[in-house]
Amino acid sequence: MLGLLAKKVGMTQVFDEVGNLVPVTVMRVDPNIVIAQKTAEKDGYKAVIVGVDDQKKKLVTKPYGGQFPENIAPKKKIREFRDFEKEVAVGDALGLEVLEGVRYVDVSGVSKGKGFQGVVKRWGFGGGRHTHGSKFHREPGSTGQSTYPHKTFKNVKLPGRMGREKVTVLSLRVVKMDIEKRLILVRGAVPGVNKGLVFVRAAVKK
Repeated sequence: MLGLLAKKVGMTQVFDEVGNLVPVTVMRVDPNIVIAQKTAEKDGYKAVIVGVDDQKKKLVTKPYGGQFPENIAPKKKIREFRDFEKEVAVGDALGLEVLEGVRYVDVSGVSKGKGFQGVVKRWGFGGGRHTHGSKFHREPGSTGQSTYPHKTFKNVKLPGRMGREKVTVLSLRVVKMDIEKRLILVRGAVPGVNKGLVFVRAAVKK
């Protein structure tokens, strides 16, 4: 698996080779520092642990800071990549060159939180009539039974907290990759807020 941690910058539009206007999401890949490696002999599987964004040492607890080598500053975000397909060493800085030549990527992130929402917005319920006196506009309707058992079963679609969940968008086409500016542009939308952290990997279905 080839992947990197990136930050969502925002959305824009670019023209392709034949002049078509393409909506793209821009992501910036800051240096992904390799802070540790796991081996099959010692840990039972192979993995690479990378971190991004330096953090002040005085703000880091000893248990958290203990996993970083002495010559590497503590990182705010760390991620473990299993079966990393390139040979790396602790202390290496990984950049967009890891994904060079990749045409399609999968992007994972935490979606925007929308707070407590009703069934119409959360689940797409149609609601009732909008005429005067219907008394049923955006309510969920009946949630239980009139006879035994007098309860609401699990997994019934009801109002509740919406968003802020891990979402993965598959097979986004890479429109442009600027290694010098550390930017990657993909066609389509990416989950999360601007400046939010996302995980970009080579597409598994392409």
